[in-house]
Amino acid sequence: MLSRLLRTYLRPYSSALTAVVALQLVGTMASLYLPSLNADIIDQGVATGDTGYILTTGGWMLAVSLVQIACSIAAVYYGSRAAMGFGRDVRSAVFHQVGGFSAREVAQFGAPSLITRSTNDVQQVQMLVVMTCTMLVAAPIMCVGGIIMALREDIGLSWLMLVCVPALLISIGLIISRMVPQFRAMQTRIDTVNQVLREQLSGIRVVRAFSREREETVRFGGANDALTSTALRVGRLTSLIFPVVMLILNASSVAVLWFGAGRVDGGDMRIGALTAFLMYLMQILTSMMMATFISMMIPRAAVCAERIGEVLDTESSVRPPDSPVRQPHGHAELELRDVEFRYPGAAAPVLSGISFRAVAGQTTAVIGSTGSGKTTLVSLVPRLFDATSGTVSVDGVDVRDLDPQALWTRIGLVPQKPYLFTGTVASNLRYGNPDATDEELWEALDVAQARDFVEAMPEGLDAPITQGGTNVSGGQRQRLSIARALVSRPEIYLFDDSFSALDLATDARLRAALRPHTAQAAVVIVGQRISTVADADQIIVLDDGVIVGRGTHDELLDSCPTYIEIVESQMTVESAA
Repeated sequence: MLSRLLRTYLRPYSSALTAVVALQLVGTMASLYLPSLNADIIDQGVATGDTGYILTTGGWMLAVSLVQIACSIAAVYYGSRAAMGFGRDVRSAVFHQVGGFSAREVAQFGAPSLITRSTNDVQQVQMLVVMTCTMLVAAPIMCVGGIIMALREDIGLSWLMLVCVPALLISIGLIISRMVPQFRAMQTRIDTVNQVLREQLSGIRVVRAFSREREETVRFGGANDALTSTALRVGRLTSLIFPVVMLILNASSVAVLWFGAGRVDGGDMRIGALTAFLMYLMQILTSMMMATFISMMIPRAAVCAERIGEVLDTESSVRPPDSPVRQPHGHAELELRDVEFRYPGAAAPVLSGISFRAVAGQTTAVIGSTGSGKTTLVSLVPRLFDATSGTVSVDGVDVRDLDPQALWTRIGLVPQKPYLFTGTVASNLRYGNPDATDEELWEALDVAQARDFVEAMPEGLDAPITQGGTNVSGGQRQRLSIARALVSRPEIYLFDDSFSALDLATDARLRAALRPHTAQAAVVIVGQRISTVADADQIIVLDDGVIVGRGTHDELLDSCPTYIEIVESQMTVESAA
């Protein structure tokens, strides 16, 4: 998966990578030429006392060093540009892939894991690309070139390379083979830490309300300890690498000097050649060490690439049509015909045999007990899920055949859990209609019964909203979400239990104000309270995913036992209160 990811997303940067290879080749060749020049200075300049030769050759060494420096800087520049572009493109691909997921795929991976995969995992692969461009490309050139240049200086000591290089490779290979499973476990435990932390931040009020701070501290500590222990195991293995490398490097240096001194004493080798051979052997082993350093990153990057690939290879269960219908705005007729929805692997469907029509100027209410499938039903219209059988159509066209963007612009959804984005009141209200005027925003706030508290804010429409709308109350959050839907002026309004946080008086005023504003639209309201749905033109009663009643409030009181039971239970609660 790592190689496929690199091939796919580095292809646009092939010219920069070619430049990196060429520059590293020239820079490494310059580096390999320096020990040979140094040997000449020792043997032909210092040994003979030729100052002119020393200065001339020294000048060449300075020029070669400048070439090496320039090539290294340029290679790092192009390599960094390619790596940063690679990271940006992969993150963008993951983001757009996740953006196309249905609620099913998001739940399958989990939000904490998706966040880790699009940030930490991409960063690990990106770091591998950076280090490959700056170090790994030069390593094989240095190794092969160093061997050739060392043999050119003295073949008699070449057997030392046959001992030192395999010893280094075997030692590092044994350590890295033990690191791979630890890296895999580390990424999973990072997911767990993110999940626990996200749950605790999102549910901080619940934690405090039930005095569970100590238990949550222990839970986070357990997840953190598991990650720490894995990171420590990886750290211990990593800490072994450099002592092993340095041991082999120093042992090699001692061996070269020991056996080389005998050859110099016997006249088979000059002192300059011995110095050059030692430097070439150090370059060879250093290049192996650089390759080893990169190889330490490959196992973790490979695990991260697998996790990124899982996201990129997962197809959304809600797919756009091959030939989307770009239907002009019509009469806002929503129809469900014999709709069934079943979660994968579920023993029974959540919804079964659902059929009803909602037309412009009509309010359709859906009521039922908790778990009866109300929210799932509403989610089928904007294709947060797709029906497993039957059809959901808008103006006679199956929503699965409509252009997704065109479908979404015709729907105004106020979800069960309203969410506001970081910004201002105005930026949140304009989310569905960026061109809305301030007058239109105030009109929507007026209908949503939110004008009073927005006017009370010192900044008015420019009042700041924090992430998730945590700086406003639950009821205010619901009313701002309703106003946001009103600003976009859709043809179909879907209110998924959107009045639950409102008191009865505010609920009644809001519904009364909605009627003239939504007179040309189809309105579907999911509610728990009888007062919320009683005035609807038709009420759908759900029980275990099946329609058990249909009609007006008065008609259902005469014909639907389930509806009567809901009414009586709420009347009992109100009487007791």
